[in-house]
Amino acid sequence: MKSAVGSLKSTSLALFYSDFKEITKAKLAVSVVFSSIAGYFLGAYQIDLWSVLLLAFGGYCMVGASNAYNQVIERDLDALMKRTRNRPIPSGRMTVNMAMTIAIVLTLLGVLALYALSPKTALFGAISIFLYTSVYTPLKTKTPLAVFVGAFPGAIPFMLGWVAATNDFGIEPGTLFMIQFFWQFPHFWALGWMLDDDYKRGGFKMLPTGKKDRSTALQIILYTFWMIVISIMPAFGFTGRLHLTIPAAALVLLCGLVMLLFAFNLYIKKDNPSARKLMLASVTYISLIQIIFVADKLIS
Repeated sequence: MKSAVGSLKSTSLALFYSDFKEITKAKLAVSVVFSSIAGYFLGAYQIDLWSVLLLAFGGYCMVGASNAYNQVIERDLDALMKRTRNRPIPSGRMTVNMAMTIAIVLTLLGVLALYALSPKTALFGAISIFLYTSVYTPLKTKTPLAVFVGAFPGAIPFMLGWVAATNDFGIEPGTLFMIQFFWQFPHFWALGWMLDDDYKRGGFKMLPTGKKDRSTALQIILYTFWMIVISIMPAFGFTGRLHLTIPAAALVLLCGLVMLLFAFNLYIKKDNPSARKLMLASVTYISLIQIIFVADKLIS
């Protein structure tokens, strides 16, 4: 009997853990934490392990809270889409109250952790949650400009790490912000292209023209180009302490050109497989250049 009760508790905990990961979008949250830590390494004069742990914990909490609020707000729309109908709330595995409790607790823990680093870090984290839940989320069913608004909170993590390391906002974190800001557009428009039919079931307007056409693909190319330009700017001495050596800038440029090729491929073929390749290339790009930036600082 005791064994059966213990087994049931173990199963319940496993299910809750699985749903917790899903409602906080654990994979996305971890990638955001990676960006924040990369920004911290770039800004820090000396690495402090405790600060890195606070940033990782606070960053995960803030992203997790944003995603939980989002799924509470969009629960009825999520039920309409194949991609999201099995999420914890629309599937009935988690109540709205439980999801809100998780979101609120994560918000408080995240703000406290980031505040322990610096007030500015906590402020930018709180701004990110506000923009994502109160502006971006409601706009997704109203206008394609939602992607533009969503690019602001989406671009904060890379910058946030620098601010956490220095308690300062200047040209350096501003440049990191702009890199990830322009990256958001090809990434999310490629995703929006792939999932356009499903998004339309939920009433979401994700593509800039509302269609999978050449105009959308052209805009993807233009934003990818400006992303590349900003990514290599640190090699030319315009960005204060944020600097790239010429070999590192060449690697960043090469990564960007590969992504640009995938964008041109989408423009030519205008199909879902090409959009998927671009989306995967964009994820690879942002991770690789962050590694290159950090490695270049440590080596040079």
